Amino acid sequence: MTAGNQGKVRIGLIGAGGIAGAHVAGYRRNPDIVEFAAIADPVRESAEKRRGDDENVRLYADYREMIAAGGLDAVDICLPHHLHAEAIIAAADAGLHVLCEKPLCLTLDEADAISAAAERNGVTIMCAHNQLFQPAVAAAKALVDSGALGRVYEVRTTDSFFNDFTLENMGWRAQAATSGGGELIDTGYHPLYLLQHFAGGSPSEVAAMLSRHRLEFMEGEDSAQVLVRYDNGVVGHVTTSWAYEPAVGTEKFSLVAEKGSLSSDGTTLHVRLRGEEPQTQSFEPVHEFAAEVAHFAECVLEGLRPIQTHIEGIEVLGVILAAYESGLTGSIAAVRTTAAAPAPVG
Repeated sequence: MTAGNQGKVRIGLIGAGGIAGAHVAGYRRNPDIVEFAAIADPVRESAEKRRGDDENVRLYADYREMIAAGGLDAVDICLPHHLHAEAIIAAADAGLHVLCEKPLCLTLDEADAISAAAERNGVTIMCAHNQLFQPAVAAAKALVDSGALGRVYEVRTTDSFFNDFTLENMGWRAQAATSGGGELIDTGYHPLYLLQHFAGGSPSEVAAMLSRHRLEFMEGEDSAQVLVRYDNGVVGHVTTSWAYEPAVGTEKFSLVAEKGSLSSDGTTLHVRLRGEEPQTQSFEPVHEFAAEVAHFAECVLEGLRPIQTHIEGIEVLGVILAAYESGLTGSIAAVRTTAAAPAPVG
């Protein structure tokens, strides 16, 4: 690709709300390969806060104006959930690469439109799945991929915390029309993409139980238990909640496989191979968003495939939509990743 100054990726930030602060911190930690070029947000004060003292960062009220002005190689989308798809497609149709916060989009129609935009424009779309860059996750994935554990049987992931949301401070997340659901499509998205990362297959069916334990003012669930079967035989289990902290000793992720198992609390990794002594490795924390931004920029500059693209993002969305169907009907739901009608059998 032709990048900006001195081989840097010129990024325009779309949406200057809360999570954008972590993304901007990621830009600042990668000055050799990232140029923070512009911000688009209708709230001027929010854009100015993200710009800080860097007067070279251009400010726009509308991301369409920012895209039309040129001078960018990529955009980073940090908008409310229901606005993701339109922004992704607008950027892709302008030939810009895309880093997008989770969830990628809310419906399979939107997913199809995003896939089509990526294909017709030849751009990179990366899902901003920051937890993939935790050192314990990377070490566990490398071990699984090495074959040392053999075939994976089951994976478990957890992401729960006591959320202090109220009706007054929850904002757009309280309505399903703007959030896409409840906790599962928000924080629950994290353990689902970790599940996808370790399972190594495509999701095929889902059984779910959704609950509203404490945050009664929400339209959607504040907690979810989800079982996922993958096409390679792996079975995954997700526990996620805004209603409670997990019990002491609960793993962030774990898996059992043909030759052993592993588990992690996010900072340590415990590995047990059958017939061998257990091994424990501890890791220093990293700035996940800095690692994420660096990976995105390197993929854009070198023409590489990101760790998880819109393809994985759509598969995670398929699991979420199937979980909502399962929770509503009380049955096992098939995972779909396109709005197109399934091909007839036989």
